[in-house]
Amino acid sequence: MWAYIRQKTFEQPFIVWSIAIGFISPVAGLSIPFIRNRYFGWTPSVPLPKSYPVPDRPRRQLTGYDS
Repeated sequence: MWAYIRQKTFEQPFIVWSIAIGFISPVAGLSIPFIRNRYFGWTPSVPLPKSYPVPDRPRRQLTGYDS
């Protein structure tokens, strides 16, 4: 079996790499968030505002080109 896998790594490396990445991705998906939060001190960024704050005052009358 190992001879067959070694042969395929030389003849068709894309198949072997895709299988290897397919096996590693579930483990990485569960461990990377834990490592990122625990060891690197990552915190989520502040969410972007969804609207512009309107000033709490009466609007001024436009003068000039717009009137």
